[in-house]
Amino acid sequence: MFGIGNQPRLIFPGLAGFYATMAPITDLLIRIVVGVMFLMHVSVKFNAGAARIATNFGTNYGLPMADLFAYTAMGLELVGGICLIVGLFTRFFAAALSIEMGIALIAAHLPKGYSVGGGGYEYVLLIGVALLMIAMRGGGPYSVDAKLGKEL
Repeated sequence: MFGIGNQPRLIFPGLAGFYATMAPITDLLIRIVVGVMFLMHVSVKFNAGAARIATNFGTNYGLPMADLFAYTAMGLELVGGICLIVGLFTRFFAAALSIEMGIALIAAHLPKGYSVGGGGYEYVLLIGVALLMIAMRGGGPYSVDAKLGKEL
C-alpha cells in the first residue's frame, strides 16, 4: 500500500516524473497568486486611506493601537505581496502575512461565521494556511531566494 518513506504508491507510477517536474512550478504559481491577491487587497486599503482603515480596525474590530495596525498591515501587504511574487525573503513574509491573517480571522471574520459571502473566515483561513505552507516550503527553485543561495 505504501511505497518508499511511507509515501502512498501512485496508481499510475509513470506520472511520478510529471509530479516531480511540476512541483516547483506549482510552488511558484501559488506564491505568485497569493502575492497578487495581497497587492489587490492592499490597493483597496490605499484607496480608502490609512486613517479610514485605522478607524475601521479600532471601531469595528476593537484592535488596540489601530493606527499602528493599519500602517503595519498596509506596509506588510504591499512589501510582502511583492516579495512573495519574486520570492525574496519568502519564508519571513509568508509567516508574517500568515500571522496577519490569523489576527484578521480572530478579530474580524470569526464572529461572522464561515461563509466569505457573509464576511466570514473562509477566505482568510484558506490564505493563512496557504501562506503557512509557503513559509514551510520556502521560495522554491524559481525565486530570488534560490538565486541568492540563502533564505531565512
